[in-house]
Amino acid sequence: MSGDHSHNDSQIDSGSRHNDSHKHKDKYKDKEHKHKDHKKDKEREKSKYSNSEHRDSSDKKHRDKDKERLKLKDGSSDKQKDKHKEKKKEERSFDGKPKKEKENGFESPFIKSEPENDFYHSPKHEKSLKRELKKGEAVTDGKKKAKKEPEEKWKWWEEERYTDGVKWKFLEHKGPVFAPPYEPLPSNVKFYYDGKYMKLSPGAEEVATFFAKMLDHEYTTKDVFRKNFFKDWRKEMTSEEKSKLTDLNKCDFSEMSEYFKAQSEARKAMTKEEKLKIKMENERILQEYGFCVMDNHKERIANFRIEPPGLFRGRGDHPKMGMLKRRIRPEDIIINCSKDSKHPKPPPGTKWKEVRHDNKVTWLVSWTENIQGSIKYIMLNPSSRIKGEKDWQKYEMARRLKKCVDRIRAQYREDWKSKEMRIRQRAVALYFIDKLALRAGNEKEEGETADTVGCCSLRVEHLTLHQEMDGQEYVVEFDFLGKDSIRYYNKVPVEKRVFKNLQLFMEDKEPEDDLFDRLNTSILNKHLQELMDGLTAKVFRTYNASITLQQQLNELTTSEDNVPAKILSYNRANRAVAILCNHQRAPPKTFEKSMQNLQTKIDAKKEQLADAKRELKSAKADAKVRRDEKSKKAVESKKKAVQRIEEQLMKLEVQATDREENKQIALGTSKLNYLDPRISVAWCKKLGVPIEKIYNKTQREKFAWAIDMAEKDYEF
Repeated sequence: MSGDHSHNDSQIDSGSRHNDSHKHKDKYKDKEHKHKDHKKDKEREKSKYSNSEHRDSSDKKHRDKDKERLKLKDGSSDKQKDKHKEKKKEERSFDGKPKKEKENGFESPFIKSEPENDFYHSPKHEKSLKRELKKGEAVTDGKKKAKKEPEEKWKWWEEERYTDGVKWKFLEHKGPVFAPPYEPLPSNVKFYYDGKYMKLSPGAEEVATFFAKMLDHEYTTKDVFRKNFFKDWRKEMTSEEKSKLTDLNKCDFSEMSEYFKAQSEARKAMTKEEKLKIKMENERILQEYGFCVMDNHKERIANFRIEPPGLFRGRGDHPKMGMLKRRIRPEDIIINCSKDSKHPKPPPGTKWKEVRHDNKVTWLVSWTENIQGSIKYIMLNPSSRIKGEKDWQKYEMARRLKKCVDRIRAQYREDWKSKEMRIRQRAVALYFIDKLALRAGNEKEEGETADTVGCCSLRVEHLTLHQEMDGQEYVVEFDFLGKDSIRYYNKVPVEKRVFKNLQLFMEDKEPEDDLFDRLNTSILNKHLQELMDGLTAKVFRTYNASITLQQQLNELTTSEDNVPAKILSYNRANRAVAILCNHQRAPPKTFEKSMQNLQTKIDAKKEQLADAKRELKSAKADAKVRRDEKSKKAVESKKKAVQRIEEQLMKLEVQATDREENKQIALGTSKLNYLDPRISVAWCKKLGVPIEKIYNKTQREKFAWAIDMAEKDYEF
């Protein structure tokens, strides 16, 4: 979804970028902070070579000597040619085109207009695209990019950064792509009520199709989902339809459902030519809307398409599941771009809600969705400079906390004995946030919001105190709905003083009363700011997740293990973090089937191994009798075959263990949002694990800065 980023990115502490590099990591420090000197050296070498290119032919001998000298210095004169090309590239835009030309419909101070062409719709382009897709070549602007040509990487982390809260000086984009309009169902696809055919109005029919598409899903069996859907569906009906359609149980959506299943099968059965046509159209839209120009660099946009209307599902037992997500129109949209850019144009006959020029935020488009009233955003791709900087700062802030966390812990332990109740409550809450990685828990407006809580908004009913439980003393049993209505259930032994304080806080209170009645997130975060500049409850979560990964990797992995065993250890370390952060998931629907398939492979591999061992035994017996070179070679060959099959079997068994252990744990959230990627990169470099085994292509683009910076000795 294009906008699950409701935080205000103007709150980043830009001063935290370089504060925390470890003193003993000189090599890492150089990479992060001393790029300027390196750049100057590069420039000097560039100019040397550039000058030598333009000398007269009479100076050939001197030029050859210069080249030889550079060859000795860098190992290859080609490097200098590359540097010379780089210099030329600096006078061009990010994708290598001259600045003064049109760029996918963008106009800017850096780009001069040219007449539009219709290249995408020409037969010539279709033939060219077909050839390129066969060869596996990239397609950009209708022009071929060679498969093996290395893409020039823009190392934003080696550039100067703004320090005044400004995120950009120039921003230009084409705005969002809206969901296509509703296409009415064919006349042969009918809806029935109480066994009789009923023609629905277009508005009611569209909402009915949302339910029909989900008919086989367990959501449509849930009472809350059905109740919410029917209530919102009736709002879209005509008065005549409202009077007739009074019971959802009498509605028959089966023909609609079958129609959409057939449509889905037809899409799967499309010819290569039909798929190519769709791919070409998607490529055209991507080139037009999927990029923006920000500060003289072409940047990829994360998701430029507005989500189509549908039914809200939510996670866990969300009380609003089944409600209608309304269609987003241009009148709902706020555009953010720079004053001196060419502003995006709304669809003909419409207008934007607002066009603003706020360079202290990073979003391009925003709107408010109707279910929970939250603001959604279109933002840059995770691999962009702004997203990367934000990640880097987040982990540097967590590393700053590492330096003073002992002092903070000592202080909140002291505060457990305070004479003031508010200080005691604040100290116990901070202990939970630190020890259990609980979210702070913002106050919510009264109404139909999900009853989810965090640390500061815990109620008495969410805790049960046990003087002794399962052989442990002073156990606190937590049971509440956390973010996204996911249940948090945990039994934790705590220190005696924390236990006594909790008894005090719960005294003479009703189950629905607040546990921390003298605390809220504002008070807590204000206190945290006093302890460390820029510190919030979320920084504790990031710090504890990253430090846990670092410690678990140190404990679980050994250099003697093979790569599959190392990856299993990595996933176990990641799993420890996911459990700490309560990142749960429902077991995938295909889980049992995929495990059966894997077990079948394991059984087959075991049979293969038994056969190979029998063949080896036979070869050894044969070699004893013959005692010739040929029989010796046969034994060696059979030995190698047995070893190879044993390795393959181990790999499958490790995979089965990993899959079983990950059944209900979501590893992705912590890996992408809470774990300093430099820990994983350093671990890969140190133990010889290919980075591709830990991060996929998209993730490697997101963490390009970490892959470039972190050496094998990096420690969080």
